[in-house]
Amino acid sequence: MIRDDALAALPVRSALPDLTAALDSRGTAVLVAPPGTGKTTLVPLVLAGLADGGPARRVVVAEPRRIAARAAARRMAWLLGEKPGVSVGHTVRGERVVGPHTRVEVVTTGVLLQRLQRDQELAGVDVVMLDECHERHLDADTAAAFLWDVRGTLRPDLRLVAASATTDAQGWSRLLGDAPVVEAAGASYPVDVVWAPPARPVRPPHGMRVDPALLAHVASVVRRALAEHSGDVLCFLPGVGEIARVAGQLGGLADVDVLQVHGRAPAAVQDAVLSPGARRRVVLATSVAESSLTVPGVRVVVDSGLAREPRVDHARGLSGLATVRASRAAGAQRAGRAGREAPGVVFRCWDRAEDTRLPAFPAPEIKVADLTAFALQASCWGDPDATGLALLDAPPAGAMAAARDVLTAVGAVDPTGRATPRGTRLSRLGLHPRLGRALLDSPASAAETVALLSEEVPREYGDDLAGALRRARRGGDAYAARWAAEVRRLRGVAQPDAPGAAPEPLGDEAAVGRVAALAFPERIARLDGGSYLMVSGSRVEVTEGSALRGAPWIVVAVADRPVGKGHGRMRLGAAVPEEVARAAAASLLDEREEVRWAEGEVVARRVERLGAVELAVRPLAKPEPGLVRAALVDGLRREGLGLLRWTEHAQLLRQRLAFLRARLGEPWPDVSEEALLARVDDWLEPELGRARRRADLGRIDAGQALTRLLPWAGGEAARLDELAPERVAVPSGSRVRVDYTDPERPVLAVKLQELFGLRETPEVAGVPLLVHLLSPAGRPAAVTADLASFWRDGYRAVRAELRGRYPKHPWPEDPATAEPTRHTTARLRR
Repeated sequence: MIRDDALAALPVRSALPDLTAALDSRGTAVLVAPPGTGKTTLVPLVLAGLADGGPARRVVVAEPRRIAARAAARRMAWLLGEKPGVSVGHTVRGERVVGPHTRVEVVTTGVLLQRLQRDQELAGVDVVMLDECHERHLDADTAAAFLWDVRGTLRPDLRLVAASATTDAQGWSRLLGDAPVVEAAGASYPVDVVWAPPARPVRPPHGMRVDPALLAHVASVVRRALAEHSGDVLCFLPGVGEIARVAGQLGGLADVDVLQVHGRAPAAVQDAVLSPGARRRVVLATSVAESSLTVPGVRVVVDSGLAREPRVDHARGLSGLATVRASRAAGAQRAGRAGREAPGVVFRCWDRAEDTRLPAFPAPEIKVADLTAFALQASCWGDPDATGLALLDAPPAGAMAAARDVLTAVGAVDPTGRATPRGTRLSRLGLHPRLGRALLDSPASAAETVALLSEEVPREYGDDLAGALRRARRGGDAYAARWAAEVRRLRGVAQPDAPGAAPEPLGDEAAVGRVAALAFPERIARLDGGSYLMVSGSRVEVTEGSALRGAPWIVVAVADRPVGKGHGRMRLGAAVPEEVARAAAASLLDEREEVRWAEGEVVARRVERLGAVELAVRPLAKPEPGLVRAALVDGLRREGLGLLRWTEHAQLLRQRLAFLRARLGEPWPDVSEEALLARVDDWLEPELGRARRRADLGRIDAGQALTRLLPWAGGEAARLDELAPERVAVPSGSRVRVDYTDPERPVLAVKLQELFGLRETPEVAGVPLLVHLLSPAGRPAAVTADLASFWRDGYRAVRAELRGRYPKHPWPEDPATAEPTRHTTARLRR
């Protein structure tokens, strides 16, 4: 029997006339309805004609999570007074509960993508509703783009609804062809905010790590909430590990049930959370409870302020989830859970001042996630670059390029980026393409290892993949049950492509390692000193006590990077023999002559490499001259032009040329370090071509080589000595060297008496020299760029100071008219 009272009480009912009108006139609509209004449950029933007697339609509702899909289907079936699988059913990976008369089917967005790839017309489906669009999951964005494409080319009658609690309504409206936006009012109660930051600073999250001090604080805030307020408590934490830790710290609570809800929670626990409890409850949940699930009885929310989002570390070739600060939008969603049924309160475990610095919205997955699966979906759809897809955010070019490299390596796409038959098959396995490749290229027993790699392994299983596999086989926990179900699914959907593949003994550690190596060939690593060097070039460390520590070769399935560490840390991996490493990463195997500059010398050798890992090295007796020359140039760039022979004449020539470049510009050459290194072909040949080692560079006369850069063609080179002479004549008859160290102002250092009678400052290329006037002993006495002014104003003070100290030298009262000399007064008299 239909529960009419429950249906009538759902606030979204008031928006249904506008929604149905929009779909009737435009075929698309954006529905914005707060959590708890019936958006996920009543709307599909009405669209299918199950709740109000409307025309019978078949409706597919796409949810981002399996737990939400099951819960929505069960709730709708309950509202109709039926069991799941009659009028309302659900399909998630490895589980299908539908019947011949099912008119509303709730699926995950991943399942919807699989259907679209198999049947682009979605034959028999009248309406598709994409729920929780605001979460911006990659599968949901992709499904929306594919559906809009289908509607525009194959099924103009297909109705599309983008539904969300809070979303960029106008953005989705534009994406769906200016679809009407329908808003439903929510029925919510006021929620008081209590700011409850830790008493002492805690370390910010890093990778998957959360400071234990913060988790202890969250547990204490939960206890405070229980003591100060009535009703159930819903506590938001970033992941399964943090939920388990806080649950352990809440042990011993009297008359309180502590429930843990997340995507991997057993069905019995999920059912218990979604139904009122006989006793007071503390529900520890991930972000799955933000908007996808309604937990009855909650009056208090405790928010840790953290969330998990996908991230890719392209520099290290590692990807996975990262702990981040939850956005303000997520905070609002979480707080709203306390005001569903009555006034409530939210305890926020951070300072009020921090709130304004939080991101406004979570980052769209397409901007931060690994795009390999997305790129394969786009290729199978016929748009390898995804440029023709209607997406709210374009995929980053770098992430798409990295994804295409992976797809090419596993044979999923051809050189043009189009999906191969193998790629089409991989896209239908419901796995990441890496894991699909491992499943197809391994014996039948690979399903066990692939299932283990397709979901986060509990930390208590350890970091040895073979040991974790044995633990999963023993069973006895929720993870092992899910693993066994996934193994059965994988054995049903794929038969290995490997020729002659035969079953291997279960528990064969070599087989486990081979599967992981096929999935992650660039993460194969060899022991190198105290750490492991992966073929990608990144390094990882294996923790003390690990069963894999000291293994010559491993493959890293999961890794993170500890705070303050330059290397990654292996969290799950397997030992592999070298022959397995070579076979799995065969596309990265290379043997070539390698001539490079290393440790101050040219090193020539023949190297066999597996990516960045050196397998074998032999010295080269006669390396190819071009490679030697390139190594010498690299040495010059690394260590500088000081490797050449710079005589005093060479250094002075370079300084003179630098002066002319600064003063006159072209055609005088730029002789800076960067410019000379960029033009080695113009001035260091043929000497560089004849060199073979460091010592040969030291024999190259840099000054002689520099003359090749002089502007000979225009005749300017002949004016070098005129414009920037090495020496200039002074009145005493001496030829004094000019110091061009500073190209902006050359210096002439000369004894004062040698300039008597000179009224104008000497110049080079029209630039007055900076004259350093020296005492008879050659020490600086004065500096001037205006000799006439010095004779007039500065000379008297210098004369008074030095006359007594050097009485044997002339000190005339009028130096401008005196005879210049290099000698003492006594010698002049002779």
